[in-house]
Amino acid sequence: MTTLTQTPQTPAVDLEAVSRRAAAKRRRNVKSVIFHVVAVAATIVVLYPAAWMLLASLKPNSDIIGNTQLLPEVWTFEHYVTALSGIGGVSFWTFFGNSLLLACLSVVGTVLSSTVAAYAFARISFPGRGIMFATMIATLLLPFHVTIIPQYIMFNELGLVNTYIPLLAGKFLAAEAFFVFLMIQFIRGIPRSLDEAARIDGCGHGRTFGRIILPLMRPAIVTTSIFTFIWSWNDFLGPLLYLKRPDLYTLPIALRQYVDQTSVSDYGAQMAMAVLALLPVLLFFVVFQRYIIDGVATQGIKG
Repeated sequence: MTTLTQTPQTPAVDLEAVSRRAAAKRRRNVKSVIFHVVAVAATIVVLYPAAWMLLASLKPNSDIIGNTQLLPEVWTFEHYVTALSGIGGVSFWTFFGNSLLLACLSVVGTVLSSTVAAYAFARISFPGRGIMFATMIATLLLPFHVTIIPQYIMFNELGLVNTYIPLLAGKFLAAEAFFVFLMIQFIRGIPRSLDEAARIDGCGHGRTFGRIILPLMRPAIVTTSIFTFIWSWNDFLGPLLYLKRPDLYTLPIALRQYVDQTSVSDYGAQMAMAVLALLPVLLFFVVFQRYIIDGVATQGIKG
């Protein structure tokens, strides 16, 4: 009795499918290379001004203007010594402290007022809420430059020019409509069942806001704090309008003092102070940058 042994047959290779997969892989590789080249080029374009500012602060004044070479031929740190010593009899640390004070108070005022106003718009029904909300949103379309003159006249009549009050009053009065709107949208994503449970336990609006809503708003609060700090730290026009005494100047105003069109301008010290002024903002952003995505992308509570 003979036994027939069957040899396994090798499946036929679909050469056309293999060719298509290889072509698709080549296209993906080409697209990836193009994307990375464009991304690197865009990064260089964006970072070039910062690199130029940093390297200019390490050049002699004679090499800053008119010299197209990026890297310094002669490296010097004298501009940082000049910047740290201050200008006009006021030290760098005075300018730094003024900017830090304004930025921190702006963060506190904006967070406190915006959270309370946002809770009122999102959770409390009161007469005229729709009109007030629409008016608040309409202020986003009103440029700051339109209100400069009437605001200055008002604060001048009140004797508040040359103080920090004009720069901080709006922060504590929920005048930052963008942040109020951001927090309103965040609160609307929080289930109302939490409010109802708190109400059953005997909580009023104050305790519901303080114990339930406010702790859940941390991503929105951190996002508001980051943007408020950066915008206040970099603000130039506001302090330029309301501050006249050098000991009240912030860093952006102090930077302007190094450029004098009627005499010699110290561009090196200006670049050095600009680098020093940029470091706190950069550090602040790097530490808290992940909260920006959490605050903007969070749509509510899941689970």
